Amino acid sequence: MYIGVDLGGTNIGVGLVDEKGKIVYKGEIPTGVGRPFEEIIGDMAKLIQDVIEESDYKQEDLKAIGIGSTGLPDNKKGTIVLASNLGWENAPIRDELHKYFDLPIHLDNDGNTAGLAEAVAGACQGAENSITLTLGTGIGAGIIINGKPYSGAHSVGAELGHLIIHVDGIQCTCGNKGCWERYASATALISEGKKAAKNHSDSLIYQLVDRNLDRITAKTVIDAAKKGDVTALKLFDNYIYYLAMGIITIINSFDPAIIAIGGGVAGAGDFLFDALKKKVKEHIFYKEAPYAEITQAVLGNDAGIIGAAMLGKL
Repeated sequence: MYIGVDLGGTNIGVGLVDEKGKIVYKGEIPTGVGRPFEEIIGDMAKLIQDVIEESDYKQEDLKAIGIGSTGLPDNKKGTIVLASNLGWENAPIRDELHKYFDLPIHLDNDGNTAGLAEAVAGACQGAENSITLTLGTGIGAGIIINGKPYSGAHSVGAELGHLIIHVDGIQCTCGNKGCWERYASATALISEGKKAAKNHSDSLIYQLVDRNLDRITAKTVIDAAKKGDVTALKLFDNYIYYLAMGIITIINSFDPAIIAIGGGVAGAGDFLFDALKKKVKEHIFYKEAPYAEITQAVLGNDAGIIGAAMLGKL
Protein backbone atom coordinates (compact mmCIF):
# COMPACT_ATOMS: atom_id res chain seq x y z
CA MET A 1 0.00 0.00 0.00
CA TYR A 2 1.04 3.58 -0.66
CA ILE A 3 0.11 7.02 0.64
CA GLY A 4 -0.56 9.76 -1.87
CA VAL A 5 -0.65 13.42 -0.84
CA ASP A 6 -2.14 16.08 -3.10
CA LEU A 7 -0.72 19.33 -1.72
CA GLY A 8 -2.47 22.44 -3.01
CA GLY A 9 -2.85 26.04 -1.99
CA THR A 10 -6.42 25.48 -0.78
CA ASN A 11 -6.59 21.88 0.43
CA ILE A 12 -4.42 18.90 1.28
CA GLY A 13 -5.82 15.58 0.10
CA VAL A 14 -4.47 12.26 1.35
CA GLY A 15 -5.32 8.78 0.14
CA LEU A 16 -4.35 5.20 0.91
CA VAL A 17 -3.79 3.62 -2.51
CA ASP A 18 -3.11 0.05 -3.59
CA GLU A 19 -0.49 -0.97 -6.15
CA LYS A 20 -3.02 -0.85 -8.99
CA GLY A 21 -3.87 2.79 -8.29
CA LYS A 22 -7.18 2.23 -6.48
CA ILE A 23 -7.95 4.55 -3.58
CA VAL A 24 -8.93 2.52 -0.52
CA TYR A 25 -9.58 5.45 1.80
CA LYS A 26 -9.05 9.21 1.60
CA GLY A 27 -9.43 12.42 3.56
CA GLU A 28 -8.96 16.16 3.11
CA ILE A 29 -8.19 19.23 5.20
CA PRO A 30 -7.70 22.94 4.44
CA THR A 31 -4.05 23.81 3.78
CA GLY A 32 -4.24 26.94 5.90
CA VAL A 33 -1.68 28.92 3.92
CA GLY A 34 0.07 31.59 5.98
CA ARG A 35 0.75 29.38 8.97
CA PRO A 36 4.26 28.18 9.87
CA PHE A 37 5.61 25.49 7.54
CA GLU A 38 6.07 23.04 10.41
CA GLU A 39 2.46 23.44 11.46
CA ILE A 40 1.14 22.66 7.97
CA ILE A 41 3.34 19.56 7.68
CA GLY A 42 2.24 18.51 11.17
CA ASP A 43 -1.39 18.66 10.04
CA MET A 44 -0.48 16.74 6.89
CA ALA A 45 1.14 14.04 9.02
CA LYS A 46 -1.92 13.81 11.27
CA LEU A 47 -4.18 13.47 8.23
CA ILE A 48 -1.98 10.65 6.90
CA GLN A 49 -2.19 8.92 10.29
CA ASP A 50 -5.97 9.40 10.41
CA VAL A 51 -6.43 7.95 6.92
CA ILE A 52 -4.37 4.89 7.88
CA GLU A 53 -6.19 4.40 11.18
CA GLU A 54 -9.64 4.76 9.63
CA SER A 55 -8.84 2.07 7.05
CA ASP A 56 -8.11 -1.57 7.82
CA TYR A 57 -4.38 -1.09 7.35
CA LYS A 58 -1.40 -0.21 9.53
CA GLN A 59 1.77 1.82 8.97
CA GLU A 60 3.68 -1.45 8.56
CA ASP A 61 1.66 -2.07 5.37
CA LEU A 62 3.00 1.09 3.73
CA LYS A 63 5.89 1.07 1.25
CA ALA A 64 6.19 4.81 0.60
CA ILE A 65 4.64 8.25 0.74
CA GLY A 66 4.35 10.32 -2.43
CA ILE A 67 3.59 14.04 -2.57
CA GLY A 68 2.30 15.86 -5.61
CA SER A 69 2.79 19.56 -5.03
CA THR A 70 2.04 22.82 -6.70
CA GLY A 71 5.14 24.78 -7.67
CA LEU A 72 8.64 23.34 -8.14
CA PRO A 73 9.48 20.26 -6.05
CA ASP A 74 13.02 18.84 -6.04
CA ASN A 75 12.86 15.10 -5.38
CA LYS A 76 16.64 14.74 -5.12
CA LYS A 77 16.86 17.20 -2.24
CA GLY A 78 13.41 16.48 -0.83
CA THR A 79 12.46 20.14 -0.92
CA ILE A 80 9.92 22.36 -2.55
CA VAL A 81 12.14 24.94 -4.21
CA LEU A 82 9.33 27.38 -4.85
CA ALA A 83 5.57 27.30 -4.39
CA SER A 84 4.21 30.84 -4.63
CA ASN A 85 0.65 29.97 -3.63
CA LEU A 86 1.98 28.30 -0.48
CA GLY A 87 4.50 31.05 0.22
CA TRP A 88 7.33 28.50 0.42
CA GLU A 89 10.94 28.68 -0.77
CA ASN A 90 13.33 25.76 -0.30
CA ALA A 91 10.91 24.10 2.11
CA PRO A 92 12.49 20.87 3.51
CA ILE A 93 9.32 18.82 3.26
CA ARG A 94 10.97 15.38 3.27
CA ASP A 95 13.04 16.05 6.40
CA GLU A 96 10.05 17.52 8.19
CA LEU A 97 7.75 14.62 7.32
CA HIS A 98 10.45 12.13 8.31
CA LYS A 99 9.90 13.33 11.87
CA TYR A 100 6.60 11.45 11.70
CA PHE A 101 7.23 8.57 9.29
CA ASP A 102 10.24 6.33 8.67
CA LEU A 103 9.33 5.69 5.04
CA PRO A 104 10.66 6.66 1.61
CA ILE A 105 9.14 10.01 0.60
CA HIS A 106 8.93 11.05 -3.04
CA LEU A 107 8.07 14.47 -4.52
CA ASP A 108 6.88 15.64 -7.91
CA ASN A 109 4.89 18.40 -9.53
CA ASP A 110 1.10 17.98 -9.39
CA GLY A 111 0.88 18.04 -13.18
CA ASN A 112 3.20 15.05 -13.41
CA THR A 113 1.34 13.15 -10.70
CA ALA A 114 -1.94 13.65 -12.57
CA GLY A 115 -0.25 12.31 -15.70
CA LEU A 116 1.15 9.32 -13.82
CA ALA A 117 -2.28 8.55 -12.38
CA GLU A 118 -3.90 8.47 -15.82
CA ALA A 119 -1.03 6.26 -17.05
CA VAL A 120 -1.40 3.76 -14.21
CA ALA A 121 -5.13 3.70 -13.58
CA GLY A 122 -6.88 6.01 -16.04
CA ALA A 123 -7.26 6.93 -19.68
CA CYS A 124 -3.64 6.16 -20.63
CA GLN A 125 -3.33 2.66 -19.18
CA GLY A 126 -1.15 0.41 -21.32
CA ALA A 127 0.75 3.27 -22.94
CA GLU A 128 4.42 3.67 -22.08
CA ASN A 129 4.41 7.22 -23.41
CA SER A 130 1.52 9.58 -22.74
CA ILE A 131 0.71 13.16 -21.87
CA THR A 132 -2.11 14.42 -19.68
CA LEU A 133 -3.31 18.01 -20.00
CA THR A 134 -5.55 19.82 -17.54
CA LEU A 135 -7.45 22.80 -18.91
CA GLY A 136 -8.16 25.01 -15.91
CA THR A 137 -6.90 28.35 -14.65
CA GLY A 138 -3.83 27.59 -16.76
CA ILE A 139 -2.80 24.45 -18.60
CA GLY A 140 -1.28 21.78 -16.41
CA ALA A 141 0.70 18.97 -18.01
CA GLY A 142 2.10 15.60 -17.06
CA ILE A 143 4.58 13.96 -19.43
CA ILE A 144 5.09 10.21 -19.03
CA ILE A 145 8.01 8.64 -20.90
CA ASN A 146 8.76 4.93 -20.56
CA GLY A 147 6.24 4.76 -17.74
CA LYS A 148 7.87 7.50 -15.65
CA PRO A 149 7.17 11.23 -15.22
CA TYR A 150 9.54 13.45 -17.19
CA SER A 151 10.35 16.98 -16.11
CA GLY A 152 13.78 17.53 -17.60
CA ALA A 153 17.32 17.93 -16.33
CA HIS A 154 16.44 20.66 -13.81
CA SER A 155 12.90 19.57 -12.81
CA VAL A 156 11.36 22.54 -14.59
CA GLY A 157 10.13 20.78 -17.72
CA ALA A 158 6.53 19.82 -18.58
CA GLU A 159 5.47 23.48 -18.49
CA LEU A 160 3.54 23.00 -21.71
CA GLY A 161 1.10 25.76 -20.86
CA HIS A 162 3.95 28.19 -21.51
CA LEU A 163 4.73 27.09 -25.04
CA ILE A 164 4.81 30.29 -27.09
CA ILE A 165 2.22 29.88 -29.82
CA HIS A 166 1.66 33.54 -30.67
CA VAL A 167 4.76 35.76 -30.80
CA ASP A 168 4.04 39.08 -29.07
CA GLY A 169 0.58 37.79 -28.22
CA ILE A 170 -1.51 38.14 -25.06
CA GLN A 171 0.43 38.96 -21.88
CA CYS A 172 0.88 35.94 -19.62
CA THR A 173 1.25 35.91 -15.84
CA CYS A 174 4.71 34.35 -16.32
CA GLY A 175 5.98 37.58 -17.88
CA ASN A 176 6.08 36.42 -21.49
CA LYS A 177 3.54 37.02 -24.24
CA GLY A 178 1.66 34.51 -26.34
CA CYS A 179 1.78 31.49 -24.01
CA TRP A 180 -0.52 28.61 -24.95
CA GLU A 181 -2.53 28.84 -21.75
CA ARG A 182 -3.51 32.41 -22.59
CA TYR A 183 -5.40 30.98 -25.58
CA ALA A 184 -6.46 27.45 -24.62
CA SER A 185 -7.14 27.34 -20.86
CA ALA A 186 -10.54 27.66 -19.23
CA THR A 187 -9.48 31.14 -18.15
CA ALA A 188 -8.85 32.08 -21.78
CA LEU A 189 -12.28 30.86 -22.85
CA ILE A 190 -13.95 32.81 -20.04
CA SER A 191 -12.04 35.98 -20.90
CA GLU A 192 -13.00 35.77 -24.56
CA GLY A 193 -16.58 34.92 -23.59
CA LYS A 194 -16.87 38.10 -21.53
CA LYS A 195 -15.50 40.21 -24.38
CA ALA A 196 -17.87 38.59 -26.87
CA ALA A 197 -20.91 39.04 -24.64
CA LYS A 198 -20.06 42.68 -24.00
CA ASN A 199 -19.68 43.39 -27.71
CA HIS A 200 -22.67 41.29 -28.80
CA SER A 201 -25.51 41.89 -26.39
CA ASP A 202 -27.80 39.72 -28.52
CA SER A 203 -25.57 36.69 -27.97
CA LEU A 204 -26.91 33.70 -26.05
CA ILE A 205 -23.77 33.93 -23.90
CA TYR A 206 -25.15 37.15 -22.44
CA GLN A 207 -28.65 35.73 -22.03
CA LEU A 208 -27.52 32.59 -20.21
CA VAL A 209 -26.03 34.69 -17.41
CA ASP A 210 -28.86 37.23 -17.24
CA ARG A 211 -26.52 39.88 -18.61
CA ASN A 212 -24.11 39.51 -15.68
CA LEU A 213 -20.64 39.15 -17.20
CA ASP A 214 -19.13 37.97 -13.92
CA ARG A 215 -21.21 34.79 -14.12
CA ILE A 216 -19.72 33.67 -17.43
CA THR A 217 -17.82 30.38 -17.23
CA ALA A 218 -16.23 28.15 -19.87
CA LYS A 219 -19.40 26.05 -19.71
CA THR A 220 -21.50 29.12 -20.51
CA VAL A 221 -19.65 29.66 -23.77
CA ILE A 222 -19.75 25.98 -24.70
CA ASP A 223 -23.46 25.66 -23.88
CA ALA A 224 -24.23 28.66 -26.08
CA ALA A 225 -22.15 27.15 -28.88
CA LYS A 226 -23.97 23.84 -28.56
CA LYS A 227 -27.24 25.70 -29.09
CA GLY A 228 -25.91 27.22 -32.30
CA ASP A 229 -25.30 30.77 -31.11
CA VAL A 230 -23.25 32.43 -33.86
CA THR A 231 -21.04 34.48 -31.52
CA ALA A 232 -20.34 31.52 -29.26
CA LEU A 233 -19.61 29.20 -32.19
CA LYS A 234 -17.07 31.63 -33.62
CA LEU A 235 -15.39 31.95 -30.24
CA PHE A 236 -15.44 28.17 -29.71
CA ASP A 237 -13.94 27.50 -33.15
CA ASN A 238 -11.11 29.94 -32.42
CA TYR A 239 -10.52 28.27 -29.06
CA ILE A 240 -10.36 24.83 -30.69
CA TYR A 241 -7.89 26.14 -33.25
CA TYR A 242 -5.44 27.29 -30.56
CA LEU A 243 -5.97 24.14 -28.51
CA ALA A 244 -5.21 22.04 -31.59
CA MET A 245 -2.10 24.03 -32.48
CA GLY A 246 -0.60 23.38 -29.07
CA ILE A 247 -1.47 19.70 -29.22
CA ILE A 248 0.12 19.37 -32.66
CA THR A 249 3.29 20.94 -31.27
CA ILE A 250 3.24 18.36 -28.47
CA ILE A 251 2.74 15.52 -30.97
CA ASN A 252 5.61 16.79 -33.11
CA SER A 253 7.85 17.08 -30.04
CA PHE A 254 7.04 13.92 -28.06
CA ASP A 255 4.97 11.60 -30.29
CA PRO A 256 3.01 10.17 -27.33
CA ALA A 257 0.66 7.22 -27.78
CA ILE A 258 -2.17 9.01 -25.97
CA ILE A 259 -2.99 12.58 -24.99
CA ALA A 260 -5.60 12.69 -22.23
CA ILE A 261 -7.35 15.97 -21.50
CA GLY A 262 -9.02 16.82 -18.21
CA GLY A 263 -10.30 19.87 -16.38
CA GLY A 264 -13.64 21.62 -16.57
CA VAL A 265 -13.48 22.34 -20.30
CA ALA A 266 -13.11 18.62 -21.04
CA GLY A 267 -16.53 18.14 -19.47
CA ALA A 268 -17.99 19.28 -22.80
CA GLY A 269 -17.32 15.72 -23.97
CA ASP A 270 -17.86 14.79 -27.60
CA PHE A 271 -18.75 18.36 -28.57
CA LEU A 272 -15.22 19.44 -27.72
CA PHE A 273 -13.32 16.27 -28.61
CA ASP A 274 -14.96 15.79 -32.02
CA ALA A 275 -14.10 19.36 -33.01
CA LEU A 276 -10.58 19.06 -31.60
CA LYS A 277 -9.80 15.78 -33.37
CA LYS A 278 -11.06 17.19 -36.66
CA LYS A 279 -8.88 20.29 -36.33
CA VAL A 280 -5.79 18.27 -35.37
CA LYS A 281 -6.34 15.96 -38.35
CA GLU A 282 -6.53 18.97 -40.67
CA HIS A 283 -3.21 20.42 -39.51
CA ILE A 284 -1.12 17.45 -38.36
CA PHE A 285 2.32 17.29 -40.00
CA TYR A 286 2.49 13.58 -40.94
CA LYS A 287 -0.98 13.15 -42.40
CA GLU A 288 -0.46 9.54 -43.50
CA ALA A 289 1.24 8.31 -40.33
CA PRO A 290 -0.48 7.32 -37.07
CA TYR A 291 -0.39 9.86 -34.26
CA ALA A 292 -1.56 10.24 -30.67
CA GLU A 293 -5.02 9.18 -29.64
CA ILE A 294 -6.79 12.16 -28.08
CA THR A 295 -9.16 11.22 -25.30
CA GLN A 296 -10.76 12.50 -22.10
CA ALA A 297 -9.00 12.03 -18.76
CA VAL A 298 -11.12 9.97 -16.38
CA LEU A 299 -9.76 10.27 -12.84
CA GLY A 300 -10.82 13.84 -12.06
CA ASN A 301 -9.87 15.16 -8.63
CA ASP A 302 -8.55 11.75 -7.52
CA ALA A 303 -5.69 11.93 -10.02
CA GLY A 304 -3.47 13.98 -7.71
CA ILE A 305 -3.69 11.46 -4.87
CA ILE A 306 -3.33 8.39 -7.10
CA GLY A 307 -0.38 9.76 -9.03
CA ALA A 308 1.43 10.91 -5.89
CA ALA A 309 1.02 7.45 -4.36
CA MET A 310 2.32 5.77 -7.51
CA LEU A 311 5.59 7.72 -7.21
CA GLY A 312 6.47 5.11 -4.62
CA LYS A 313 6.37 2.36 -7.22
CA LEU A 314 8.86 3.94 -9.61
